Amino acid sequence: MSAPALAVRLADYQAPAWRVTDVELVFDLDPEATVVEACLRVERDAGTDAVPLRLDGESLELLALEVDGGPLPAERWRLDERSLTLLDLPATATVRTRARIRPAANTALQGLYLSGSAAAGFLLTQCEAEGFRRITWFPDRPDVLARYTVTLRADRARFPVLLANGNAAGAGDAGGGRHWARFVDPHPKPSYLFALVAGRLERIEDTFVTAEGRRVGVVVHAEADAIAQCGWALDCIKQAMRWDEARFGRCYDLDAFHVVATHDFTMGAMENKGLNIFNSKYLLADIEQATDDDFRHVLAVVGHEYFHNWTGNRVTCRDWFQLSLKEGLTVYREQEFESDVASRTLRRIEDVRTLWRAQFPEDAGPLAHPVRPLHYSAIDNFYTATVYEKGAEIVRMLATALGREGFRRGLDLYFSRHDGRAVTIEDFLAALGAATGRDLAPWLAWYAQPGTPELVASGRHDAQAQRYALTLRQRTPATANRPEGQALPLPVATALFGRDGRRLPLRADAASPPVSDDGVLLLDGAEATWQFEGVAEPPVVSLLRGYSAPVRLHQDVAAADLALLARHEDDGFNRWLAVDTLGRRLFADILAGTASPAALPLWTDAIAAVLGDDGIDPALAAELLTLPDEATLSEGRVPVDPEAVHVARARLETALATALEPDLLRCLDRPVAVASQAIDAPAQARRRLRNRCMALLARAAPTHLERVRLQWREAVNLTDRLAALACLLQAEAPDAPAALDDFATRHASQPLVLDKWFSLQATAARDDAAERVAALTTHPAFRWENPNKVYALLLAFALRNPRGFHRADGAGYRLIAESITRVDALTPQVAARLATSFGGWRRYEPVRRAQMRHEIERLRARPHVSTDLADILDRSLA
Repeated sequence: MSAPALAVRLADYQAPAWRVTDVELVFDLDPEATVVEACLRVERDAGTDAVPLRLDGESLELLALEVDGGPLPAERWRLDERSLTLLDLPATATVRTRARIRPAANTALQGLYLSGSAAAGFLLTQCEAEGFRRITWFPDRPDVLARYTVTLRADRARFPVLLANGNAAGAGDAGGGRHWARFVDPHPKPSYLFALVAGRLERIEDTFVTAEGRRVGVVVHAEADAIAQCGWALDCIKQAMRWDEARFGRCYDLDAFHVVATHDFTMGAMENKGLNIFNSKYLLADIEQATDDDFRHVLAVVGHEYFHNWTGNRVTCRDWFQLSLKEGLTVYREQEFESDVASRTLRRIEDVRTLWRAQFPEDAGPLAHPVRPLHYSAIDNFYTATVYEKGAEIVRMLATALGREGFRRGLDLYFSRHDGRAVTIEDFLAALGAATGRDLAPWLAWYAQPGTPELVASGRHDAQAQRYALTLRQRTPATANRPEGQALPLPVATALFGRDGRRLPLRADAASPPVSDDGVLLLDGAEATWQFEGVAEPPVVSLLRGYSAPVRLHQDVAAADLALLARHEDDGFNRWLAVDTLGRRLFADILAGTASPAALPLWTDAIAAVLGDDGIDPALAAELLTLPDEATLSEGRVPVDPEAVHVARARLETALATALEPDLLRCLDRPVAVASQAIDAPAQARRRLRNRCMALLARAAPTHLERVRLQWREAVNLTDRLAALACLLQAEAPDAPAALDDFATRHASQPLVLDKWFSLQATAARDDAAERVAALTTHPAFRWENPNKVYALLLAFALRNPRGFHRADGAGYRLIAESITRVDALTPQVAARLATSFGGWRRYEPVRRAQMRHEIERLRARPHVSTDLADILDRSLA
């Protein structure tokens, strides 16, 4: 068994004793053996006399070491597997090292590595969070910011394209068939934002003129077989640039913005300054090889990485405990971007579904941690739903509480105060507070304590006084090793509706806490009551409109009132939430065997009324027809019986499909072309609704499978083709195997499309799912060393097929445990991600609980467990 890694603690933070002001890097690039020469100009901070200079370094072969132009005596330096330490340096010095690294052997995909085959692949870097230390010796921490000059030298035929951060500063012939290129980045940056790319890449490009008048080259690079799919990404970059100027006043600041696609990447994308590197999954898109969701994901992720130019790059994190300062803030900006240019309601529903499915269980289990953790053993394991999604919700609440203009003023001050610096969450809140005259210190509690708050709402109507009293209470329940949390600031967006569906004015009396102009009540203590005047009848209360706070809401609302909100709420999210709540209640009753005959019609009639509204957004209508997945329905239930959850959900979906069969048919028969190749938001929304109707009809009666087969034969876009294939697979139609084979043959040369083929089969809730997934690991298109393939097949099975993963005989657990062992020897980050599927083991019934614990303990007992994996296993067992 490997020893646990030493924890890094927030409380132990100390500013660096040594600063690096300038870095000059020279790379002689070769896949088998690259030589890196690094020249660091270092300065010791005053008051830190005699402190050695410790440079991080891993998997490096030292070739030379000089200080101020001469060799350093052996007694003045120490080298080990993780660092190079220099002793007795002057207060300012120039440190020069030469190192040899081996990119082709770097399967961890951190530092400099080879993507693709040895003969045809290209070199690239991934340095966040601690990959730069695999390139050269350096104080590899985000609060050391330096200006970089980078020279790349390589064989011209093998590596015709040479790229690094910053502005191009020269290129030429180096003799012997080699060439060179130099780049200078004028902006100081931390080492995690360093990037280089070298290889045979094609490009498409355009120009963008910023609001400041800078003419920027916008360039997307990909391999020859993928460059034709990059047009949408190029357009998305320009959309993001325009939006950030208009919404937040942020202009781009270099001569060119480069984006590169690769199939071998552990993350979604990386915001390296001026040279973003993308997992091809989130960059490539055309109508034949990408679904509508893929087009939307490209828009969102391209926006996200571009927005990091200011929220993460120009202003960065002091330390990795502040990770949500860049990620949570940038996720919020990404969400607003897609909401403004596509569908706000759809994006909000999807974000909340992700929060419920991924973050709420994380907050309630052994992997729970605050948005700003207090300690970590492997920082790569803290790129979590809590840091990203919950972090974004905190920023959204701040924007709600301060108002749109106030939040903008706060961000402007934040950028002007901290441009070029590494800062903390306190700095962020201080800038927002100073710009708006608000004390935001209480909001620090959101970053400091784990757990999901519970909001309890109750009301009382006084008919004689025509008053309505609304009382809100909050608590954050205690969980294992965590005491009950303190009260948090909760903005609760609220509306009152009359029995005829009309909005009622929110007029609180003078003794009540304030109500904002847009109906937001700020609950900043354990309990508060608002008295609303002029309310002649008991109102229907709509709380958390737009999901204004990430809480579990407990509210005693009659089913008829929820149905009224489903018909009349003008907030699209809460309209969906009313229908979703009715469906969840019915699911709970089916699971408990207490379902009332009257409950189903109330729910389905509410949905039918919405479907009959010709003005409804088709994307919203599709979401109203979509049940929560099994993982979401299981959240908060202890103990969980996955088979019972699967059966109850299937019964509910079949009941929905049967009850709405005539409405679904009318929806499908509306004169809207199915075979559209348009990718605009309305076309995507129509396809989304029609495919959801088709899936429900296929569940309602086998006769509807003919419609599915017709769509399978005639589909001219991947969205419709995949939707039809999923229906055949779900129905276990006799022709489903042949359709799967046909799909694989048709898309054999398209790795991203085959990932969807793997996922479809991995998530099919069949009795033999574990055996089918195991067999697919031997398919020629599956590669253990490729994160996309592992996620598409094995992680999809573990996270999105509860019935298969949690099969009573433990076969699913054994399959994933064996896969983790294999992947850990190649790419530890991916193995750790797979291992999170065991994190909720305590929530399950005793037999499954024991089986999962056995696999976790067996994995932990192995020799040579990676630090990343050991961290997840230890926290799961703690």
